[in-house]
Amino acid sequence: MTPQDASDDSRWSDLDRPPLNGASLRRALVRDGGLWSGVEIVQRTGSTNSDLVALVAEGRAAEGAVLVAEEQSAGRGRLDRRWTAPPRSGLFFSVLLKPGGIPVARWGWLPLLTGVAVATGLSRVAGVDTALKWPNDLLVTVGGEERKAGGILAERAGDDGVVVGIGINVSLRADELPVPQAGSLALAGAVNTDRDPLLRGVLRSLEEWYGRWRAAGGDPATSGLQETYAAGCATLGRVVRAELPGNRSVVGEAVAVDGDGRLVIATEEGVQEPVGAGDVVHLRPA
Repeated sequence: MTPQDASDDSRWSDLDRPPLNGASLRRALVRDGGLWSGVEIVQRTGSTNSDLVALVAEGRAAEGAVLVAEEQSAGRGRLDRRWTAPPRSGLFFSVLLKPGGIPVARWGWLPLLTGVAVATGLSRVAGVDTALKWPNDLLVTVGGEERKAGGILAERAGDDGVVVGIGINVSLRADELPVPQAGSLALAGAVNTDRDPLLRGVLRSLEEWYGRWRAAGGDPATSGLQETYAAGCATLGRVVRAELPGNRSVVGEAVAVDGDGRLVIATEEGVQEPVGAGDVVHLRPA
């Protein structure tokens, strides 16, 4: 892959969706002593996560590398679900984190940490309340209904790295939604849909939360991450069904997120079962 700065392309197909300004983003985000080491923008790619994982394997990516695509043709969510959207209608990017010195058992908090950071950044810049559906969906309210406007996917990269991919629907219009359950910041009444300040806000928030978590040795309680995630998690307090590996499912009330980042479900049988991986369906409102 040869990244080419998308801001160099003046062939706008949609004047309401200008390209990101790579030079401006680098000036704002890349600084001595900061987390972000580089920001590259490509016009179109299959998946920024796959591309960044490949760059890590080739020894061509340092911690804090940010890879952004104006369009993804094979974006992936959890369980290899496809993530598609019109060009420049959202933010589709991946970052490389290398949490050296943090016990690997605590790395599972990185997607949840990213969710908190994204929600915080979007609240500050877009004025939109974003709720978190465990473990990695970003929810907004459109017409009184909960809709998915984004998602997070974390993958191991090499021996010491994690690539975290983030997709956020920014300006998608109602007739562009891939499924009726989808939403966007624009449809949720965002006061700002300019992707440059949105990306800056999200990455600054992620740098802040990642730094806090690392300073606490990855401890989710000491860093405030566990409490903040629970406060913004739309899954807690609801009756849910968790589809687990091996064609097994658990139904009950989601009562907590434990110290390992697992969702604790209280079943009708009186058992509290922690779920570390699976697909969660909200069955009833909180």
